[in-house]
Amino acid sequence: IDSPLYAGRYAKRIELNPGSAAPVYLNLFADRPELIDYKPEQLEAHRALVRQAAKLFGSHHYAHYDFLYSVGDQIEQKGLEHHQSSENGTDPETFTDWDKTAWERDLLAHEYTHSWNGKFRRPADLWTPDYNVPMQNSLLWVYEGQTQYWGNVLAARSGLRTRQQALDEMADTAAYYENETGSQWRALQDTTNDPIINPRHPQSWGDWQRFEEYYSEAGLIWLEIDTLIRERSGGKRSLDDFARAFFGINDGSYTVVTYTFDDVVKALNAVEPYDWATYLRARLDSSGKPAPLEGIARGGYKLVYKDSQTDYQKATESQRGRTYLSYSLGLVIDEKEHSGSLLQVAWNSPAFRAKLTEGMQILAINGVAYDADVLKDAIRAAQGSGAPIEFIVQNGDRFMVVNIDYRGGLRYPRLERAASVPARLDEILTPR
Repeated sequence: IDSPLYAGRYAKRIELNPGSAAPVYLNLFADRPELIDYKPEQLEAHRALVRQAAKLFGSHHYAHYDFLYSVGDQIEQKGLEHHQSSENGTDPETFTDWDKTAWERDLLAHEYTHSWNGKFRRPADLWTPDYNVPMQNSLLWVYEGQTQYWGNVLAARSGLRTRQQALDEMADTAAYYENETGSQWRALQDTTNDPIINPRHPQSWGDWQRFEEYYSEAGLIWLEIDTLIRERSGGKRSLDDFARAFFGINDGSYTVVTYTFDDVVKALNAVEPYDWATYLRARLDSSGKPAPLEGIARGGYKLVYKDSQTDYQKATESQRGRTYLSYSLGLVIDEKEHSGSLLQVAWNSPAFRAKLTEGMQILAINGVAYDADVLKDAIRAAQGSGAPIEFIVQNGDRFMVVNIDYRGGLRYPRLERAASVPARLDEILTPR
C-alpha cells in the first residue's frame, strides 16, 4: 500500500540532500532520454525544495523519501502521496520547456508536504485500524487545503516557481472563487464528502457542483489565516510557526499522530490568540458568502481584471492547449485534441445563457472559421460596437447558430500591489 513501484527504460536517480541521515531522492522516468536532461538550475530548485521544507517543518518522518516522477504520456499524470514517497507525473516537456510549465510545478511540493500533513499527522476520522473500516473526511480542508497552501508557497520559496508566477497562480485561484456560483448553495465543509459520494467520476457544471473545493478554496482560507497572524502579531509570528509546532513534533518518528478540529484551533491559539473556532466555522459552514480573499488584501495586493494575459497565463494556455475565456464569455476551449471543442462552460455565464454546453464544437465566429485569435478579436470588437457575437456550433449531428450578447471585453485576472498595506504576500513567498 505504501510502497509503489515505477520502472522505465530511461531513468535517473538523484539524491537531493547529500549526506543527510534521511536521504531524499528524485527518481526520474521518461519516454525519451532527452526529456530528463535537466539543467543545473532545475536540479537546484528541487534541492532547495527539500531545504525549504526542512526549515518550515523542522523535522522529518521518513527513513528515506523517494519522489517517483514520470515526465511523459505513458504513465498517468497525477500526484499521489505516501508516507515515504509520492507518485508524480507531469508533461513530457516539464524540463525541456521549463518556462512554459510553471503551472504544474507545485506538484512535488504538495505531495512532499503530505509526508507531514496527512501521513504523519492525520485527521482522526481518516485514521482507521484496517482497510475494512471506512474513512471519513471532515478535516480534508486541513489535510489537503493547508497542503495546497504550502505546496504553492514552497514552490516559490524553492525557485520551482518565480515569485511573480506564484502571484499569478494566486490570481487565477482567487478569480475562480470570486466568480464561482456554486458557493451560493453549497458550503465548503460539505465538499469534503465528495471522495465518498463521487470519487472523481466525471460531472458537468463543476463550478456549480463545487467539486472538492477543500483543496484550493481552503488554501485561500489558510492564506487568510497566515496574513491575519502576521497582522495581529506585527510580523513576529506566522503560519510557519503553526507548521513547525503542529507537524514538526516527534522528529524522526513514523508513527501516525491524529488530530481533531479542536487540536487545530488549540495550535492556532498557541501561535496567536484569537477566536479561531468561530473564524473557521464561519468560512467552512456558510454558503452565499463572498470568496475568502481577505488574505490577498491583507497580503498587500488586490485582485483586478485586465484585457491582456500575464506571461504565466500565456504559457499555461500554450502548454495545456486551451483557450481560457472564463471571466468573459465563460468558456474554456480545447485547442489540442479537438480544436474548438468546449471543455467547460461556466454556470450562468453569457455562454451558458446562450445555451452552449460542454462538448459542443465551435465551427465559426461571425462567419469566419474558428480560431482562438478570431474569437478574441470578436470579443474586442463586440466591446466597441455592441453587436452580439455569432457562433456556428456543432452538437453531435446537429448544427446551430448562437448569438452571445456580451460587451465586457477580454478579462484576465492578476494581482496588483496595494501600497497602503505591507507586502505580506512577498514575505510569505520569500525563501527562508
